[in-house]
Amino acid sequence: MHRVHVAVGILTQTPFGWAENEANIRAAIASARARGVTLMCLPELCITGYGCDDMFQSAGLLETAWDQLERLATDTDGMVVSMGLPVALRGGVYNCAALCVDGRIAGLVAKRFLAGDGIHYEPRWFKPWPEGVVTSITVRGKTYPIGDLSFDVGGLLVGFEICEDAWVAARPGAQMSEQGIDLILNPSASHFAFGKQDVRRQIVVEGSRAFGVTYLYANLLGNEAGRAVYDGGGIIASGGTALAETERFSFGPVQVVDAVADIDATRLARSRTASFRPDLRGDDQVQLDFQWPEVAVARAPKLVLSDFSKEEAFGRVIALALFDYLRRSRARGYVVSLSGGADSAACV
Repeated sequence: MHRVHVAVGILTQTPFGWAENEANIRAAIASARARGVTLMCLPELCITGYGCDDMFQSAGLLETAWDQLERLATDTDGMVVSMGLPVALRGGVYNCAALCVDGRIAGLVAKRFLAGDGIHYEPRWFKPWPEGVVTSITVRGKTYPIGDLSFDVGGLLVGFEICEDAWVAARPGAQMSEQGIDLILNPSASHFAFGKQDVRRQIVVEGSRAFGVTYLYANLLGNEAGRAVYDGGGIIASGGTALAETERFSFGPVQVVDAVADIDATRLARSRTASFRPDLRGDDQVQLDFQWPEVAVARAPKLVLSDFSKEEAFGRVIALALFDYLRRSRARGYVVSLSGGADSAACV
């Protein structure tokens, strides 16, 4: 294993928008494939949309989400792609990332730390997955591993931090580093806030350095359900260096950004770190056969950051929110009432 061509996809998804969501995921996979990408991370709950609220516990939604996962998995021939969806198990519903490998569902990782402050209400809909627990789930006669696990995909070790998992002090990435993980995927649904991209960048870049990994962070985009606005901001970093970022506040439904990750370099850097203590106990890695293609050395493109002043970020996010809400609601326009107050000062 030397180099791997990786990507993150940024998607504008709609709660219950099955056809639109599926089309966006297929478009992202096709775009990545056309660039020669072998491994891609897509956002949290991208199959259903993040804003389904109490309907996450609906049997119909859960069944339809699994139907769509099975269909989308067939698009991953010769690739490794993660997709997010809710999964029911033994009376609870879990926020999961499914890893699809070479046209089939390889297994599911469940989110350990749920976002329950600010605008988030995940503990109302989902159960947190307990640390270190791995079991299996049988759906339509097929059995899949699920839980706090990682994957050995043709010699490349892949693990997950799902959104909030990376924002807590005891983030799972530290344990994965001790297990020799090469690449961490972070499917997220991280809403816009002033200065938040700087925090995401620190989490991703510093995580890639501290854990000795390549780190892929994928986020949602747009005004998904009227209450939260997602600004995109996907990031790829390796060994403490940011390699690529997606454009923020885009009006397009799909963005893909890719980079070449040097796995040998991150493995060597980690092994040379005096504080690194490998975990030699038994682990819960799913073993998968996969042939990684040879990737030539490529000059990294210039890193372009979507950083804006607070004033410009405000203008961009409001424009995106209004445009997306109008598109999703199929309304014909807005009535703007200007009173001369503070809110009116935001109108131009």
